[in-house]
Amino acid sequence: MSEETRSDLYAGLAAVGPYGVHPGHALITMVEPHPGHEYAYNRWYEEDHYYAGAMAMPWMYAGRRWVATRDLQLLRHPEKSAIAQPVTVGCYLSTYWITEGRHADHMRWTVAINKRLNRDARVHHARTHVFTAFQDHEATVYRDGAAGPRDFHALDHPYAGLVLQVVDAESPQRRAALLEWLRDRHLPRRLRNSPAALVTVFRPVPLPGDRMTYVKQVEGVDTRLTLLWFLEADPRDCWEEHFSDLDVPRELGRTELVAPFIPTVPGTDRYVDRLR
Repeated sequence: MSEETRSDLYAGLAAVGPYGVHPGHALITMVEPHPGHEYAYNRWYEEDHYYAGAMAMPWMYAGRRWVATRDLQLLRHPEKSAIAQPVTVGCYLSTYWITEGRHADHMRWTVAINKRLNRDARVHHARTHVFTAFQDHEATVYRDGAAGPRDFHALDHPYAGLVLQVVDAESPQRRAALLEWLRDRHLPRRLRNSPAALVTVFRPVPLPGDRMTYVKQVEGVDTRLTLLWFLEADPRDCWEEHFSDLDVPRELGRTELVAPFIPTVPGTDRYVDRLR
């Protein structure tokens, strides 16, 4: 190659630092392509950005895209959401796992590569970031104990659906109590005999000051928790029984979004004609 790639640095970088498989951090990003740009956005994301802007980066070791067709969007609640206005906005969700202890290393790379992609006209601007945040892992709760896929398998295992739930504690001081209630009481009970095999719980962290300007700073970093419910069934087949009433006690906080998704089919435009 004609470009200087500084290959001599890679051996030194690989020899130090954490390199486990635990998803210590995540990137969770819900995006709305602008009307009329749905096909172009989907092709750009699948054919370029998913790889060059995500999976090719150091320490981002698993990823999956999800989509909410119009019928799935209409299942969302609450109607008045601090996340999405209106609550139906944000039809694509991308989820990525980052190796525990490597958030800072990954961020140095991701800021730099996205600046380069933008400079090289490889960023699709006809989109709105509805909910985009890097997050730190707080807990994973399993329905079947030690049996079944672990959280580090979750983005590769062929789950049939995912429910994104975002909750806000009443105050920063109450977030620990909310997390304890979710982890020790609520999630084990709700998972029992449900179509969800596991739930991961994350808390958002601020984006760096030198982030791209089209991504707004993360809100609720002191109060918010993000839950990902991984489903073995299509969410439409189990919504009323298992997810239509997902909430938290008023004294602990408020549910700001409960949104079902199904996985995209890589390399296709399946579902793009069913977004509106």
